[in-house]
Amino acid sequence: MCDVANTLIKKIESRKAIIGIIGLGYVGLPLAISYSKQGFKVIGFDVDKDKCNQLMEGVSYIEHIDSQSIRNMLENGFKASSNFKKITEVDAILVCVPTPLNKYREPDLSFVIDTIKAMLPFLSKGKVVSLESTTYPGTTDEELFPRLDSVCKVGEDIFLVYSPEREDPGNHNFNTTNIPKIVGGFSKTCLEVGKALYSVVIEKVVPVSSTKAAEMTKLLENIHRAVNIGLVNEMKIVCDRMGIDIFEVIDAAATKPFGFTPFYPGPGLGGHCIPIDPFYLTWKAREFKLNTRFIELSGEVNANMPRWVVEKTSEALNQKGKSMKGSLGLVLGIAYKRNVDDVRESPAIEILELLQEKGVIVSYSDPHISSFPKMRKHHFDLNSIDLNPENVSSFDFVLLITDHDEFDYELISKYANLIVDTRGKFSNTSKNIVRA
Repeated sequence: MCDVANTLIKKIESRKAIIGIIGLGYVGLPLAISYSKQGFKVIGFDVDKDKCNQLMEGVSYIEHIDSQSIRNMLENGFKASSNFKKITEVDAILVCVPTPLNKYREPDLSFVIDTIKAMLPFLSKGKVVSLESTTYPGTTDEELFPRLDSVCKVGEDIFLVYSPEREDPGNHNFNTTNIPKIVGGFSKTCLEVGKALYSVVIEKVVPVSSTKAAEMTKLLENIHRAVNIGLVNEMKIVCDRMGIDIFEVIDAAATKPFGFTPFYPGPGLGGHCIPIDPFYLTWKAREFKLNTRFIELSGEVNANMPRWVVEKTSEALNQKGKSMKGSLGLVLGIAYKRNVDDVRESPAIEILELLQEKGVIVSYSDPHISSFPKMRKHHFDLNSIDLNPENVSSFDFVLLITDHDEFDYELISKYANLIVDTRGKFSNTSKNIVRA
């Protein structure tokens, strides 16, 4: 291993390295906190100046991260900046920026590429760059390597790794430090530097043979979940037509001690990973003249769930002699999963839009989101309403999308005129409850 790599590894292991993290969202901010707790000086970068200002004032903008953690970082020398010139001060650069899909459902690497271009003028010998954003196999080698190598020799002067983020907001059993970390390097030396970089904060680092293997690992994890959810969502529709409770069936099947893993249906997929990541692989597979039919089919099933939920709601209203047009509808939960404040790709957004298109006067209640957040493609001028007997009983229907623990399900069951349940939280033996 070269002297530059040895020097960098020793600097990391002695906690003298300065860690730079680009993208201070749900992935980057917890990483920053983890490194700071281990005694590292951390510089965070984000194009959102408001985020940087909040952090420098000791304020967290993510619900499950308390402001005291931010203040502790500041005491340890943390800085947040939108000025990429500060890249010159850091030894490690962890890139945690979004990788969405464009309108054609193709990978949009603009955030990653723009970030790399912005840092290039400030790169120098003796740094390690790690991409954490989910992407297709080949991104690190094909997109990052040639750009970085044009400034410094990758594998000799600077080091390149891919280490996919693994975050599960709202899960109190797992956090940044105790979730095993996959690391793949552009070369063997890059891998050794990457292992050193993450071993100082992560309990278990799992090295793989290449950046492509690490990129594919992340996709497999999310595709596994997406495909199984697609299967169970399709089973839900079949069971609905046959008059069978899918949740009862899943719980019964889960008693088998081998060969079955329970996945539960819902109103569609949400979050920054599961609805998006499978399409990164389907796009890349076309380069090899392959069709990923299984993945695409599950994506189609999951994408159609919001429309199916709205159709079930319409049928339920019709049974009560009401039309959707002019009806009052209350959506319970707009976050993409329970007990978080994150609305990225939440099926609730599409469902709200579909309900409005059919003439429903919509409201929502979410204990984690007091006002409907600003979004690039969607906007609702709505605030979360309180759940009390008067409010609940004033709506023609209540539609459960996100099953937050804070909801008073007993109160809802008692006072709602009609409940459309996409999560199996209510007993379907009552006449005012419909599963969707």
